[in-house]
Amino acid sequence: MKGRFKLLLAGLTTIVFGTQAQPPSTTYKANDRFEQMGPLLPTPNTFRTASGSPGRDFFQNRADYDIKVELDDANQKIIGTETVTYFNNSPDELKYIWLQLDQNLFEKGSIGGMTRTGSVNENGMSAASLNALTATGGRAGRNNGPDREYGYKITAVKDKTGKPLKYTVNGTMMRLDLPAPLKPGQNFVFGVDWNYLITEYYGRSGYEFFPKDGNYNYFIAHWFPRLAAYDDVNGWQHKQFLGQGEFTLIFGNYKVAITVPNDHVVAATGECLNYKQVLTATQQQRMQKAANSKTPVVIVTQAEAEAAEKAKPTGKKTWIYKADNVRDFAFASSRKFIWDAMQTDVYGDGRKIWSMSYYSKEGNPLWGQYSTRAVEHTLRSYGNRTFKYPYPVAISCHATPGGGMEYPMISFNGGRPEPDGTYSESVKAGMIGVIIHEVGHNFFPMIVNSDERQWTWMDEGLNTFCQYLAEKEWDYNFPTRRGEPNQIVDYMKSDKSVLSPIMTSSDNVISLGPNAYAKPATALNILRETVMGRELFDYAFKEYSKRWMFKNPTPADFFRTMEDASGVDLDWFWKGWFYGVEAVDQDLVEVDWFTINTQNPEVEKALARSEAQAKAKTMSKIRDAATKDQSVVAQDSTMKDFYNSYDPYAVTDADRKRYQDYLATLSEEERKTLESKNNFYTLTLKNKGGLPMPVIIRMQFEDGTDSVARFPAEIWRFNDAQINKVIATSKKVTQWTLDPFQEIADIDTENNAFPRVSKPTRFQLYKQQRSPYAPQGPNPMQQQRQATQPPARQGGASKN
Repeated sequence: MKGRFKLLLAGLTTIVFGTQAQPPSTTYKANDRFEQMGPLLPTPNTFRTASGSPGRDFFQNRADYDIKVELDDANQKIIGTETVTYFNNSPDELKYIWLQLDQNLFEKGSIGGMTRTGSVNENGMSAASLNALTATGGRAGRNNGPDREYGYKITAVKDKTGKPLKYTVNGTMMRLDLPAPLKPGQNFVFGVDWNYLITEYYGRSGYEFFPKDGNYNYFIAHWFPRLAAYDDVNGWQHKQFLGQGEFTLIFGNYKVAITVPNDHVVAATGECLNYKQVLTATQQQRMQKAANSKTPVVIVTQAEAEAAEKAKPTGKKTWIYKADNVRDFAFASSRKFIWDAMQTDVYGDGRKIWSMSYYSKEGNPLWGQYSTRAVEHTLRSYGNRTFKYPYPVAISCHATPGGGMEYPMISFNGGRPEPDGTYSESVKAGMIGVIIHEVGHNFFPMIVNSDERQWTWMDEGLNTFCQYLAEKEWDYNFPTRRGEPNQIVDYMKSDKSVLSPIMTSSDNVISLGPNAYAKPATALNILRETVMGRELFDYAFKEYSKRWMFKNPTPADFFRTMEDASGVDLDWFWKGWFYGVEAVDQDLVEVDWFTINTQNPEVEKALARSEAQAKAKTMSKIRDAATKDQSVVAQDSTMKDFYNSYDPYAVTDADRKRYQDYLATLSEEERKTLESKNNFYTLTLKNKGGLPMPVIIRMQFEDGTDSVARFPAEIWRFNDAQINKVIATSKKVTQWTLDPFQEIADIDTENNAFPRVSKPTRFQLYKQQRSPYAPQGPNPMQQQRQATQPPARQGGASKN
């Protein structure tokens, strides 16, 4: 207890119960942290307004594609021809246009390949990892040899009459020189013929080979020359593709004819126009059943896929797809595909949407049970917090054991059980999580069309946040990996020299997963739960999503819209979380306890007597008590005077009169305060991490109850290094705890308690040291299966 204080008369001294002006500090940066962002954001204009909305002069160019492509299964090759109609909706005259040639990432001498860095792991590494470190080009294929050169082979570039056009290839970009300037409002039609060798799947595109049956699954993306974006922010966005920063694209309408071996099943962006020509009568009947089913219906069975694996193709087949108002087109093809689907009224508005999954038998039983249901759930969850999914179909394809990648209406997702069909809980959760994440990318960036080449966080971070919410809606106990503040703590603890601000260009981000996925997702969760509250956040987030549907927002458009629609000043938050690398570390340094001096002599002198008696009980006084009668004064009464009988704690009539005179001077409000019997606690708080955040503190009371007080981040606005905060309570507090619900990603919880609370670190006692190379045991499902029944057959359960 610090002490008791007197309540002085109004007009003499004012007692302010709340934030006090803080002493000067030589280290605080509060004025910088809580000032508006100003020059950090671009100046509003007629293209993009100060509110975060598209302006009256906002424009987007577009490109329509008519493509014919053949998949050469024997040589793992793509052969294509396209006719492109490019529309100049900008106010500018264009002398040339730029196209993206992303497959050139895999050319020898590409920037992406030449700038790959790393070191040899002395503990061992795979041949593939070692070769990747020394490669001067991109990713090789399984049939790699001196005659297999990866990257685009452009065989023709011509206008609509067939006349050759001049073009220049610069790495992953191609400039097409126009025969005449393309004026605003005009369009230009041209054609390109090309081919390239497909690489092994590298997380975004490629093939997976199955040695056991000699077949391939193909996942084909960034496979055709695509128009680069031209906008009011960058002009041409023709930043080279280095592999990490993804794709900046424009919208258009697509008609794509895909020729494949006649035993292949194709999944693609858009709607298939010729199911009658490519499906058997039985498969068409299953499609009709699926069109009215609330659970997945198998269109191509596992038995049919296994039969196709063993047979040899007898010809070719062309699947024709149409997709309107999409920013890209991707497809998957394999004779190994099982296919299930259902068409449901996702939003209860009478409009049905297809949810589909394509997977080889290696994905069962997980894929048959969960994938399509997870697709539908994602559309519903994301749609409820953004906008209704506008496309007719959403597809999940099983591509390799792990990872995932997104394209309009189609995604390539990992998650594969063991060959015996068993799987761990983490594999199951990982598969469902990646499906939710990649299908969710249909909203960000396939519809809210951010610039991925520049800002990874604008699609990955927002999408990971929505994924986190969708996972919890799938299963309350879902083991979410990203989104909770305590899950980002280890990353935030890292040395600042190896951290990048979220607002770092995609290709320059260090630790892409934590920085561009987890940190922004966590920041949005903190905004929703702690800073803004769910109602304000949800309204603003939906407003941003709707404003920028089928448009290309920038970070400033997001920041401004969130503030504009909520009425909450968040500039301090964007600065700290998105432009900085500081961590949250609040330290509850000290708590001083005060009570009001009532000035009632009956009360105050009794308390003073008790305190004096307590102080007098020293060890020496206790031991001397046995000989107190031997003192001089005790044995000689002539040594006593007035003070030997005087009681300074006795209440006198003069004391009583002074108290009554004092009461007479008090107003009714002052008297209520005097008689409140409240406890006043002065908390000393330090912002050791640098990143200012709200202060949340739990008080545990003497009677076993507790209460939580919350103070906005602006509590630090005068001094962001150290503050004092006074809290009044009617009950005595026995324990104080900062951030009791782990809301703000505080990196050190040891200094969050006052008095300090020690927690033991638990360790395991081994009989002998275990080798790190010791084989791991079976997963829990395998253990149970081994105990109760023979192993399942290869490929898992059949989904027929």
